[in-house]
Amino acid sequence: MTALEPFFMAEFLGTATWLWLVFISIVISLLVFDLGVLHREHREIGVRESLLLSAGYITAGLLFGLWVWQVKGGDAGMDYYTGFLIEKSLSMDNVFVMAMIFSFLAIPRKYQHEVLFWGILGVIVLRALMIGLGATLVSEYSWILYVFGAFLLLTGVKMLFSKVDDHPDLSENVLVKFLRKRMRVTDRLHDGRFFVRQPDARGNPVVWATPLFLALVLIECADLVFAVDSVPAIFAITQDPFIVYTSNIFAILGLRALYFALAAMIHRFAYLKYALALVLVFVGSKIFLVGIIGKIPSVISLGVTLTLLLGGVLLSLWKTRGQAAPTNQLA
Repeated sequence: MTALEPFFMAEFLGTATWLWLVFISIVISLLVFDLGVLHREHREIGVRESLLLSAGYITAGLLFGLWVWQVKGGDAGMDYYTGFLIEKSLSMDNVFVMAMIFSFLAIPRKYQHEVLFWGILGVIVLRALMIGLGATLVSEYSWILYVFGAFLLLTGVKMLFSKVDDHPDLSENVLVKFLRKRMRVTDRLHDGRFFVRQPDARGNPVVWATPLFLALVLIECADLVFAVDSVPAIFAITQDPFIVYTSNIFAILGLRALYFALAAMIHRFAYLKYALALVLVFVGSKIFLVGIIGKIPSVISLGVTLTLLLGGVLLSLWKTRGQAAPTNQLA
């Protein structure tokens, strides 16, 4: 152990290597237990199981935050929880998009969990690349934070003036048309397989993608688009890559598990987007206020974020009481 101690204590992106290894070990353990133990077979996940699984992921994320608080200090712990809350809330729109994709491609519920699981692996890699790039830019060019702040302000203002029912039409989506034109996609599912080998127009056996793989690609692309908002938002809270990355990943893990419960009632959170818009405006403004009033304490950032989001949830539930879910939202 003495020989390995320098390696474990060496810093990687500003944090000791052993802390990164603990985080990676926890995430791998959760994913292996999820797919390898709980969901080895294709089956439909009910609302109750979705809520229990999500509660487990959320508990793991909250406990990890307490550990961060213990080893990196109270401010780091507050920043982690703020980032966790912002990422989970910003991802709510992602749930709607995932439901639309599954519905558009007619993916049965029993296959959806596997798509989401493999999608998580892609998210872990993509977020690592984006956050690594963001951390490098911030360390080399401190003014990039003002670019992030301006982007968040503009995004928040745009969301404030958007309509509640502004949602994309996937049949006219440029990416969907491009993928269908460039990829061989089968007309039907082949159980839970992403690829199958079958004859082409000339009778030659070739590899075809199934609608399940197309769903995976679209969900990964949607994650990439949503990351454009969430990554600058958390960098506006803290520039510690460890806090940024861990809060992002734990929030996403829990939300994917909660998908099966949220997909049927996402319409009840229609007005949450306005609360998210205010959160983005607040977070973006923080960057410009540093030079005027100094750094806003982490506890205030967390309190303002929590208050705005709770208000958005309560307003949504009150405004949409008695409304049935639109049929095109149910996959």
